[in-house]
Amino acid sequence: MRIYLFIAAIAGGATFLLTPIVRHVAIEFGAVGRVRARDVHKIPTPRMGGVGMMLGFVVAMCFASRLPLTRGLFHNSLQPWIITIGAVLVCLLGVCDDRWDLDWMLKLAGQLIISVFVAWGGLQVVSLPFGSLVAASPSMSMAITAILIVASINAVNFVDGLDGLSSGIVAIGGVAFAIYSYIIARNSPSYASMATMIDVALVGICIGFLLHNWHPAKLFMGDSGSMLLGYLVTCASIVMTGRLDPTTIHASIFLPMFMPILLPVLVLFLPVLDMCLAITRRLAKGQSPMHPDRMHLHHRMLRIGHTVQGAVLILWGWAALIAFGSIMVLFFSIRYVAIGFAIATVILTFATLYPYFRRRIPEIRAENAAMSAARESAKGNMGRPKHSTDTVTAGRHRRAERGNDTSVRDQTAKH
Repeated sequence: MRIYLFIAAIAGGATFLLTPIVRHVAIEFGAVGRVRARDVHKIPTPRMGGVGMMLGFVVAMCFASRLPLTRGLFHNSLQPWIITIGAVLVCLLGVCDDRWDLDWMLKLAGQLIISVFVAWGGLQVVSLPFGSLVAASPSMSMAITAILIVASINAVNFVDGLDGLSSGIVAIGGVAFAIYSYIIARNSPSYASMATMIDVALVGICIGFLLHNWHPAKLFMGDSGSMLLGYLVTCASIVMTGRLDPTTIHASIFLPMFMPILLPVLVLFLPVLDMCLAITRRLAKGQSPMHPDRMHLHHRMLRIGHTVQGAVLILWGWAALIAFGSIMVLFFSIRYVAIGFAIATVILTFATLYPYFRRRIPEIRAENAAMSAARESAKGNMGRPKHSTDTVTAGRHRRAERGNDTSVRDQTAKH
């Protein structure tokens, strides 16, 4: 465990130290995001923060290749280097988008090419657990792997809308991944686990960048960062689950979460949910799935009255509830986990809706008071004596008749 913590510290420290340099390079390179209608920030802010995260990951992998516990992972397979090369390529594709705002179809094509390259290099989902473990053909494995990577890349990209939101959510998911993969690795002759190594490095670069990205952010991760995070979290899940045979592990840790398709969805539940809602919403309007709008989950949080920091913390809470709730069954009874999950859901629901109720309840009270006053006024008019109204009306008629008589007499006298 200490080795993995050391790898995380190396990744976080390298990212933290290199990110200010990347910020200056981004300004010189012209990768400064203009303020768009859908953006929350009010001033132009440099992007390309993903370059610092990518460099931190590369440094961590180089250190890991020399450590006694994880050195064998690099000697026995090229997979960690293939994953690292894919991370560099994904980040460079994101840099191009941060600088020149690539067309979404061109960007999607680049993601597919990189995903196929990584799958061709050996990172593949070899088996799918549907009832029993069924071996897939190589072409099917590559297709499933590429689809998973592209979906996760865009899911994290969709949710990257507030300072610190996506890096925090991915860090939470990375911690959950690392705990589960470490438990799986304890059943093997060696504690070395490539999935755990990637997870802890991922958590490290997220925390190192978050120190520069907390609101108000000095630097945005941009597509270079969001796509990198989505890529790495999926690579770690495929490494951990793509070759997992449930017959080789104890039944107490056999969870549906080992499925390569279900695991990223559980840990990245909020990004995946936001992506699905956005695609459905845009297609229903006849728009492109990549058409920007201000209807994402974080935009809705701000609309009901949350601050940027408050919205980020609450969304972190939801991500932690789903990610850690799925692995708590490893340590506690399912009944206790369900009770705790229900309590946490109620608390987070109240925290999510509190600004809305705080603003809406006084408005409802004012509306009720106005309606009550209107009803009282209507009752008062209905209860007024009818003869009083007749008397006033009759008096007005008599005064008008007297005025007319006076006018007639005056005219007669003149004649």
